Amino acid sequence: MAAEQDPEGRAAARPLLTDLYQATMALGYWRAGRAQDQAVFELFFRQCPFGGAFALAAGLRDCVRFLRAFRLRDADLQFLASALPPDTDPAFFEHLRALDCSGVTVRALPEGSLAFPGVPLLQVSGPLLVVQLLETPLLCLVSYASLIATNAARLRLIAGPDKRLLEMGLRRAQGPDGGLTASTYSYLGGFDASSNVLAGQLRGVPVAGTLAHSFVTSFSGSEVPPDPMLAPAAGQGSQVDLAASVETWLERVCGHLGLGVQEPHRGERAAFVAYALAFPRAFQGLLDTYSVRRSGLPNFLAVALALQELGYQAVGVRLDSGDLLQQAREIRGVFRTAAAQFGVPWLQSVPIAVSNNIDEEELARLAQKLVSVGGQPRMKLTEDPEKQTLPGSKAAFRLLGSDGSLLLDVLQLVEEPPPQAGQELRVWPRGARESRTVRPAHVEPLLRLWVQQGQLCEPLPSLAESRAFAQQSLHRLSPAHRRLEQPALYQVALSEKLQALVDRLSARGAL
Repeated sequence: MAAEQDPEGRAAARPLLTDLYQATMALGYWRAGRAQDQAVFELFFRQCPFGGAFALAAGLRDCVRFLRAFRLRDADLQFLASALPPDTDPAFFEHLRALDCSGVTVRALPEGSLAFPGVPLLQVSGPLLVVQLLETPLLCLVSYASLIATNAARLRLIAGPDKRLLEMGLRRAQGPDGGLTASTYSYLGGFDASSNVLAGQLRGVPVAGTLAHSFVTSFSGSEVPPDPMLAPAAGQGSQVDLAASVETWLERVCGHLGLGVQEPHRGERAAFVAYALAFPRAFQGLLDTYSVRRSGLPNFLAVALALQELGYQAVGVRLDSGDLLQQAREIRGVFRTAAAQFGVPWLQSVPIAVSNNIDEEELARLAQKLVSVGGQPRMKLTEDPEKQTLPGSKAAFRLLGSDGSLLLDVLQLVEEPPPQAGQELRVWPRGARESRTVRPAHVEPLLRLWVQQGQLCEPLPSLAESRAFAQQSLHRLSPAHRRLEQPALYQVALSEKLQALVDRLSARGAL
């Protein structure tokens, strides 16, 4: 199967991104003559992350790309030979060399879908040996992506639809791959942009960023710009010495703020001027390198007002330390008085961005497993009920009320007829001791067919389209399920036939 020819292919996972025990089991299947047995495995989670009531499904695009590129090369086989027993039959490695995913079928939730415990995010079927080798990499690709997207979605719910959220975590990310994944799926989950340039190049994530403290501290104030002249924004009229104009404005700003003209840091001001000369239409001030009140704020205002005279408008300020909420309130107050004092109305609404380990609490303060082999259901039995798996290849449906509200998700065996709108259905909610009856007004199948016998069935949505779908999905949640603290748990139920199979296999395992 040919690898997908697109820039994102450079970010595709490699076939040995797996656990050694997957290769040892593959050898066991091959020796037992079971390599071509048909099998199904499903990827799911048992609890919603972050104490919430929902997750967002993500990582499907990475999974499809991995499957389409999957092929064990000479170097891969040589390493496996060194890791497996030295007396391993060479014919096994020749079998591996011929493997691809042409016999693999994938059903999955579309990226950006709401996902709930026990409902498969991904269902993979095909030859037993192949799907065993795929299990770990697909889990890796789906789990982290879904975790990041869910976290981003929770932060977006806190911030509301209108606040701009930027992801800037690359420097502290879990390595290059983790950084690229986090930037990609933060965007899918609801962030507006990322500072990660590679995510922009490979994944089409909008990129954004201005300046860091190191830029500001690199200036002492003694620097002379090689060309301090700036032309008006309209392109007509004489150029102005921006550095000189800033000094003139500084006196007026300091007078308004009750500061001495010597208090604002010269190096910081020189840095702001240098940045404004480079980006007059996108000037943003980083205010907290020194003192916000006595330096960052007056220096920003002086530069912003000098730019204003030339028809430019500063795009905002950023805070990166201290009590972000209190400082933002104080800065907003200064902007309002300065707007009135200097007759610049737009100044009162200059955006104030905050950064530095913004978690849910701070933002709120600011505004798996093998389930079927050879068609026979398999179920993991354990003394820990939470670690039991549900047997059989399953279909999943979302039941909705007449107003479009989400009632519950129901899991059933794939051979069962699907639920019908308007018809009464008896289901067994997971964790409950009794069944309940529900009559859905609408029924949505959840697992869509994306790959059949190795062939892509329909084009995958773009990252931006999946991002928009994620926001639509979140809007369908009730406030009780959307709540980030002590949310109401969304109900997932089993069909009568699936529940009966679970009971029968459980009783058999207990004998």
